[in-house]
Amino acid sequence: MTQATNELVKLSAAEMAAAVRKGEVSSRELVDAHLEVIEAAEPSIKAFLKVSADVAREQADAFDAKSADEKAALPELAGVPIAIKDMIVTKGIETTAASKILEGWIPPYDATVIEKLKAAGMPILGKTNLDEFAQGSSTEHSAYQTTHNPWDTERVPGGSGGGSASAVAAFEAPLALGTDTGGSIRQPGALTGTVGVKPTYGGVSRFGAIAMASSLDQIGPVSRTVLDSALLQEIIGGNDRRDSTSIPEGPRPMAAAAREGAKRDLKGLKVGLVKELGGEGFQPGVEARFNEAVKKLEDMGAEVVEVSCPHFEYALGAYYIIMPSEVSSNLARYDGMRYGLRVMPPADVPQTAANMMAYTREAGFGDEVKRRIILGTYALSAGYYDAWYGSAQKVRTLIIEDFRKAFEQADVLVAPTSPSTAFKFGEKMDDPLAMYMNDIATIPANLAGVPAMSIPAGLSDDGLPVGFQFIAPQQRDEVMYKPAAALEAALEEDWNGPIWKDLKAPWLDGLAK
Repeated sequence: MTQATNELVKLSAAEMAAAVRKGEVSSRELVDAHLEVIEAAEPSIKAFLKVSADVAREQADAFDAKSADEKAALPELAGVPIAIKDMIVTKGIETTAASKILEGWIPPYDATVIEKLKAAGMPILGKTNLDEFAQGSSTEHSAYQTTHNPWDTERVPGGSGGGSASAVAAFEAPLALGTDTGGSIRQPGALTGTVGVKPTYGGVSRFGAIAMASSLDQIGPVSRTVLDSALLQEIIGGNDRRDSTSIPEGPRPMAAAAREGAKRDLKGLKVGLVKELGGEGFQPGVEARFNEAVKKLEDMGAEVVEVSCPHFEYALGAYYIIMPSEVSSNLARYDGMRYGLRVMPPADVPQTAANMMAYTREAGFGDEVKRRIILGTYALSAGYYDAWYGSAQKVRTLIIEDFRKAFEQADVLVAPTSPSTAFKFGEKMDDPLAMYMNDIATIPANLAGVPAMSIPAGLSDDGLPVGFQFIAPQQRDEVMYKPAAALEAALEEDWNGPIWKDLKAPWLDGLAK
């Protein structure tokens, strides 16, 4: 290996890919280096539910055995390993959605995004932890373990995709996939200092993504740089006939937009500051870093205008009716009949199918999942459907209209990603509403199906990462990549390097050779 493990894993995915193409490092060496970090970091980070070391090595060896011409025909990230949120189905690798009800389930097929990664020659390092069935904002609701934030292991990494975000932040993986239903890629990105992207709804196939709320769920990239996310999104994006919500159009030119943005020229770009996403309830350090970043965009030539989206204040309420309603419908399939856990009633209870389902769900689902199923079932029940679910869908239409009007005034919208930095374990577990408030700035993009991205905007006064969110018009994902890459480059100049240079990672100290 040409570089020490602790230096090799700090390269961006694009840099790793370039080294692979030049023959300076093999895919197998990249895989082995990351497996070494996983072994050292997992006792304190707990990002992975399942490490697929043998599978990753086998896939890396298969890539390394290809001819130069075969490698040249593959996407740019070929040979670079990746971690997968355990909400995404992987053939032959246990997939649980971090729930006891799916414990031991080995899928017989791959999600479309996994097929695309395999075709691109990208080895799969393993499955990352999450809030059970992606329901949570802290990764404290996993049925198996609690993932820790690499910046402070006494704090949460965000959720539901805390495992993927922590794995990338801790250098256990250069890239990961997540799913974003109300901010589950972007909010952990903000809390761990990583880049998290929610593509346009339908821009990436959901076939093989375990359904939480089908009209909101979207698979997307997790990385340490804007360019890495752009390259990964181009690989996983595109039409899929197996997903009825898939957009016919192929991926947008996102990598080109990111590379253009790195030149730091934003003349002619109109940036809309969303009035309703900031102010009261946002941590002072979060607001300060956000305002400094907006000034950077102006310094690079962007014109900043304030836009109002008056119905955003109802987004949280509408989301927490629509999402549980879809959860209650989607999770009805976990009944102990077909796959997953089955718990039979005690001998003194009638041995009926209904009782078996009740005992299975009682044992298999955690408290947060049960809470959302009950909420959703109530919202969809006779007499309440129009009052609750119907009204929430009307609010959703108003939010879509707010976005349409905002994009008439600006090319891209900006807001803080999360109202606070990472909070301590247990701080919000007894107050579901306080936990739900973490998604206040990310939810509108899911309700409208527009693409959004969080990038690191520096550290707050408490020394923890802050996220800066870009939101682009539907099917125009590349529009957010240019200013995001420009801001990333400007901030890195200020920091004399990437944000993670300030991350103390003791698990890397012993891997210098």
